[in-house]
Amino acid sequence: MMKKFILALISMSLLLASGCAHIEEYDTEETADTEETTEVQTVTVDNPEYYTRFKNDGISINVYNWGEYIPNGEDDTIDLNAEFTKLTGISVNYSTYATNEELYAKLKGGAASYDIIIPSDYMISRMIKEDMLQPLDIDNIPNRKFIMDTFSNPGYDEESRYSVPYTWGTVGIVYNKDKTDLTEDEIDWDVLWNPDYSDQILMFDNPRDAFAIAESILGYSLNSENKKELRASAEKLKEQKKYVQAYVMDEIFDKMGAGEATFAPYYAGDAVSMMDEYDHLGFVLPKSGTNMFIDAMCIPKGAKQKEAAEMYINFMCEPEVAYAVADYIGYSTPNSGAYELLDDEVKEDGISYPDEDYLNNHTTIFRNLSDEANLYMQTLWTDIKSDR
Repeated sequence: MMKKFILALISMSLLLASGCAHIEEYDTEETADTEETTEVQTVTVDNPEYYTRFKNDGISINVYNWGEYIPNGEDDTIDLNAEFTKLTGISVNYSTYATNEELYAKLKGGAASYDIIIPSDYMISRMIKEDMLQPLDIDNIPNRKFIMDTFSNPGYDEESRYSVPYTWGTVGIVYNKDKTDLTEDEIDWDVLWNPDYSDQILMFDNPRDAFAIAESILGYSLNSENKKELRASAEKLKEQKKYVQAYVMDEIFDKMGAGEATFAPYYAGDAVSMMDEYDHLGFVLPKSGTNMFIDAMCIPKGAKQKEAAEMYINFMCEPEVAYAVADYIGYSTPNSGAYELLDDEVKEDGISYPDEDYLNNHTTIFRNLSDEANLYMQTLWTDIKSDR
């Protein structure tokens, strides 16, 4: 259950100045690349001395994150990875993935070594169970103090030993206001099965989110492991397929922005970003309920730079840094100091920060399913996608 957020007052430090190391390409879906510079530090931090430990050691860390999930210097934003390098001397090799399942497969395959990953709640639980994560040394992450009590000791990591929350959010429906006469009160999950919008519907291209929508419509738990219920949800998704234009993840930005579709389920934070850019888009949190998710920073087994990775986590928990993340990506922040820096308009928009009643009574956090249920869901999903 979500509690009211209790905000902490924060004090900011003086600006810092330091050099920046060049970041080399690494396993590139997307890679941060910064040139040497003598620019002053442009974010303030709680304890500047903390970040000097590896200043001249020539260290680099490998960060694996969701696409479009950190300010990178584009569109007049701050480049946070470059700022971290200026502050610490640690280079950041940055690459991205599209789904938790892609992240999991990459780690299981052992083809690359990462120091920081940012999976979602249920995937963190799975990775803990499979001994894929290292316990964190919280003494190396003093800014953990800024994480709201609401997000401490969550069900997916009961003692907060393996993860530090990065963002949180909900799932809803992005819609094109120019292509439907339906009001927001009339839009719920069943609109994604409406034949009037055939070939105008986009759908999640990952099984967990897609099944959750079908389960919600059918009145099942979003964490169901019942094979009969999973089969019924799969049949519901098969029924939908004839109306679906495409199964997407990050492709939603271009498709909805260009007016190619009318409805698409997606994450509230991304909806905020799309709505900021495109006036024709709106967003609805379904009255029937939805998933609430938490994405958190973890260190996988095999990480070569654990202490430097903990320093990166600490940096991402700096209030100004966490604020920059929330402001850029539109997702909700679990950081009390960052929350205090947000405009009142953002806090009250009902999208990034839904009211307490909705969060308490209409959202469900995914838990990790059993291996058997995960495999069964994946098999059903493969069948759905391959069915003609």
